[in-house]
Parts: sequence; C-alpha cells; structure tokens
Amino acid sequence: MKIHIRKDDLVEITSGEHKGQTGKVVSVDREKYRAIVEGLNMVSKHTKPSAGNPQGGIVKKEAPVHISNLLLVNAKTGKGEKIGRKRDAEGNSVRYFKKSGEQV
Repeated sequence: MKIHIRKDDLVEITSGEHKGQTGKVVSVDREKYRAIVEGLNMVSKHTKPSAGNPQGGIVKKEAPVHISNLLLVNAKTGKGEKIGRKRDAEGNSVRYFKKSGEQV
C-alpha cells in the first residue's frame, strides 16, 4: 500500500481529538502506517531520572497518528485535499491534488 504523505508535508487531521488542526510531519513509520505530526496528539510520558534527564518527571511528546486520519494541505487554498498519483512526461510518479488537479 502506498503512503500519500511524506516527511515535511503540511497535513490536516481529519478525526479524533485534534480534528481540523494542521501541522508538519516530523516522521513516517511505513511498517505501521503512522506519522508523527509536530505539536499535535501530545501525550504525557512519565520518565525515571537518568543521566540525560536527572530530574525525571512528566514529559510531553507527540504520539503517532494513523495515516488514514491525515489529509495533505494545499498551499494555495489552505485546506486538506485528497491526493492521487499519475505519471509525468518523464515517466516519474507524481502526487497531485484530486480537486484542483495541480501537482504537490
């Protein structure tokens, strides 16, 4: 199954607690079909004191979001749109917005 988003894409979350919010993709896990979006889906993680964090305590960090709950944001309209794939003149696969037809 092809994944329609990549690292550094601007995406909109379509369901869940953070529905309608946008953020930049930090990383994509291709095996689990999940992506981490900057500043969204924050969880509290309790950490023990260690050399790197001698105080320990509660740390806020981003949790992964399933790929099916993300839409790529069109820079011109500022809204999330569905993505398709087609071949360009050189035969390379390119992503395009289905509604407007323009390439990503």
